[in-house]
Amino acid sequence: LKLGLYYSLPDWSYKDYNNLTNKIKRYNIDKDSKRWNSFLNYRDNQLNELKERYKPDLWWFDGDWEHSAIDWKSKELKVMLQKDSPNVIFNSRLNQLGDYETPEIGIPVYRPSSKYWELCMTINDSWGYQQNDNNYKTPMQIIDLFVDTISKGGNLLLNISPKSDGSIPEKQKTILKELGKWNKKHSSAIYSTKKGIPYDHFYGPSTISEDKKTLYLFVRDIPKNNQIILKGISNKINRAYVVGNGTVLNQQLLCKVYWNKYPGITYIDIPRETLDPYYTIIALVLDSPIKLFNGNTGAIEAN
Repeated sequence: LKLGLYYSLPDWSYKDYNNLTNKIKRYNIDKDSKRWNSFLNYRDNQLNELKERYKPDLWWFDGDWEHSAIDWKSKELKVMLQKDSPNVIFNSRLNQLGDYETPEIGIPVYRPSSKYWELCMTINDSWGYQQNDNNYKTPMQIIDLFVDTISKGGNLLLNISPKSDGSIPEKQKTILKELGKWNKKHSSAIYSTKKGIPYDHFYGPSTISEDKKTLYLFVRDIPKNNQIILKGISNKINRAYVVGNGTVLNQQLLCKVYWNKYPGITYIDIPRETLDPYYTIIALVLDSPIKLFNGNTGAIEAN
């Protein structure tokens, strides 16, 4: 189990921080650099204490937008925290000096440009415990968000909000247990996988194994005629089965002729009794690392 620590760069409660609120300032940095440096010294002492006591694997900063990297001395701060901890990870909220992006609340419509990214999401509408906030996302909705995130190659950072005594509210427990049960059943399609294929090839989310020889298709609803469609996969599919119960599935290949590179359209049968209450995952075992067809399809005789 790795340890990550959250740290807010702005500290409106501290007397030497320049902002009292997001609208009221105690002072201007350029007119009172001595006071600002006093705040930075206070901050660095706090972070050094956390580093020495807990030796975190990850620093999760927040609020970097209130000042520039020069004002925060972000580069110097990162060097300080990396000393004797060369493998420590930083989130993106250190004036773009971090290791991965952290979009928040709304899942990106398109995959973030960063190689690594993580969606920060609340289980209801609040980051901390709010007695009157009962607008909880259902297990289905949480799994929707999770599946969309991993299919784009990201992680889901799902926030929960314990009560003041440390206990987790029952509604949150129910959601976490359902998510955990579904994850355990489909672990091979989730952990150690990469982002999936474009929707042009499959009408839904997907992931790919690290060796790129197994494609996982995520099926949310009951498919028409108990079939799903796969297009433009140039590999031979050695086997198709349902993750979690191993049922081997029938395949039908259409629109394929031997003298043309177009790989055809594959229909895969999914018996209703194999469907999962949330997402059914179909594993396709390929004969080689996945290869997507993206060529033009003109007159088939010309190819």
